Amino acid sequence: MKFSKEQINNGIWILAIVLLLFTPIGFHVKVLAGKLFSSSADVVVVSKRETLKDYQWDLVDLDGNPFNFENTKGKVVLINFWATWCPPCVAELPSLDRLHTKYKDKVFFAFVANDEKGKVRSFLTKREYELPVYFETSKTPDLLVSRSIPATYILSKSGKVAVREIGAVKWDSQSTKALLDELLAELVTF
Repeated sequence: MKFSKEQINNGIWILAIVLLLFTPIGFHVKVLAGKLFSSSADVVVVSKRETLKDYQWDLVDLDGNPFNFENTKGKVVLINFWATWCPPCVAELPSLDRLHTKYKDKVFFAFVANDEKGKVRSFLTKREYELPVYFETSKTPDLLVSRSIPATYILSKSGKVAVREIGAVKWDSQSTKALLDELLAELVTF
């Protein structure tokens, strides 16, 4: 049986689509695409920043230690909702890891995983990430709820949402660093 050029092209396209949708190759291609096409985070205009009023949010870290989000009041905070099975999440983690390395002593980071602890631990070990990962044990504050991941929020010391970003972003950009430096310099009185 001899195939026409059109049949061969169609077969190649079908094979490519199957590989992208149903194999690990597709996952890695989506991660690569996320890295190539991600941009800097959009900063919320100061006059439109909403304030987080509800800090009642219980988390637990990878070792099972409880953490109440109330302890972050008065700090600059970066919260990232993610999962190991999410290609855009995986795509942005290298830049988040670099940002965490630079600011971990100044900014509180919470990587809130929507995944199983074992998978998260294995994922972090394999990629040599030392990120502070948490799991929710109570309802997320309404202002931090997103229907999709990755979702990242940066809060000022006064609890104002300076960044609300859904999707993969290059987090170690100069603009993000400048924003964090600006938020860290902010004087806040309660």
